[in-house]
Amino acid sequence: MPEKDIAARFPCENLTIGANGHLFFAGHDTVDLAKEYGTPLYLMDEARVRRNCRTYKAAFKVCYPEGSLPLYAGKANAFKQIYRIMGEEDMGIDVVSCGEIYTAKSAGFNMSRAFFHGNNKTDADIAYAMDAGVGVFVADNAEEVLAIEAEAAERGIAQRIVLRLTPGIDTHTYAAVNTGKVDSKFGAAIATGQAEAITRLALAQSHIELLGYHCHIGSQVFTEDVFERAAVIMIEFMADMRQKLGFTAKALNLGGGYGVRYTTDDPVLDIGEKIASVSATLKAACERAAFPVPQIFMEPGRSIVADAGLTLYTVGALKQIPGYKSYVSIDGGMPDNPRFALYGSRYTCLCANRITEDCDLTASLVGRCCESGDIIQENVPFPASVTRGDIVAVCTTGAYNYAMASNYNRLPRPATVMLTETGSYVAVKRETFEDLVHLDV
Repeated sequence: MPEKDIAARFPCENLTIGANGHLFFAGHDTVDLAKEYGTPLYLMDEARVRRNCRTYKAAFKVCYPEGSLPLYAGKANAFKQIYRIMGEEDMGIDVVSCGEIYTAKSAGFNMSRAFFHGNNKTDADIAYAMDAGVGVFVADNAEEVLAIEAEAAERGIAQRIVLRLTPGIDTHTYAAVNTGKVDSKFGAAIATGQAEAITRLALAQSHIELLGYHCHIGSQVFTEDVFERAAVIMIEFMADMRQKLGFTAKALNLGGGYGVRYTTDDPVLDIGEKIASVSATLKAACERAAFPVPQIFMEPGRSIVADAGLTLYTVGALKQIPGYKSYVSIDGGMPDNPRFALYGSRYTCLCANRITEDCDLTASLVGRCCESGDIIQENVPFPASVTRGDIVAVCTTGAYNYAMASNYNRLPRPATVMLTETGSYVAVKRETFEDLVHLDV
């Protein structure tokens, strides 16, 4: 197959073809990496992670007021080295659990630059986060506001918070990740009057400093103008609260959700252009409402780490059923990547050691679990010669793969290896059988 035709299948620019006919990722031979570290194997392109951070930082510097900050959403992929990189790149972080807080703090991250999310923070969660020095709580409901007030009063501090609101926007993405509608489990709805009520409640507390508001409208947003629409709704609400309550919000967090390319059917996004578009819309809304432009925060997760990730597997078998379909079985599956089982997510899958061969076989790429739904991708083009021992690469797996991995069927989770210009290193060790039973009694 001509090299240009092969490269046309690549969703990410950090994929190339080596002179030896192997798939290269971030300048490294994926077949050699599979031999060195074993499979299944998560790979992360460190330079790509840093470049994505810098894209956001540069756009924020140009478009938003001083003090504005992109916050890496750790739910996309959380381990200590990621938080070290976020610290080195001068990012803030968005954490959603005490486990993420502990991981970030263990990595030496400055927790005053952390925003703590969650629609059901327990009293223990709130206490732990305050003790850890978390800078800002994203308060989801009235009960949480009162719980934060109680914990802060006990410590004699004023805890900074923003209130999570739902602006009533449908992003037309997966229902499971559409979070901005009125009927969402997250936040207080503007349309129902609950957003105003929770604002009044927060302002009445003695140990809470209300900075402003937060909204999140969903994930995998490409060409839609939902960030612009959300910004207008939020500024109009903030201006209304200024008029009614005399409260001028200083901060607006617009959440995350920019899309990434899983296949070449997905568009290429220019993050800088998208942020500039949101900024222009937001500033125009502020001017119309005679409202001062607030500090802006956003929470990129997937768009920081997704295209920095690649997963390698080893083929165990090719099963062909004449007149029906074919299956390529690998040594991983839904425990290390459950996204197809959950959402029907699309991926680009490549035979790394046969990348230059014609793909004249269509097969389902399936895992090793005792589960009929253990599928990575349907209708994958493979060389007809694919066989046991070949290496399969699944692209754009840096987000919501390791983060959502499990030990289903008692399978150990893979290692995560970071790739640099000069070499590679283990950031997360491969689990062992001993790890699987270390909590058993």
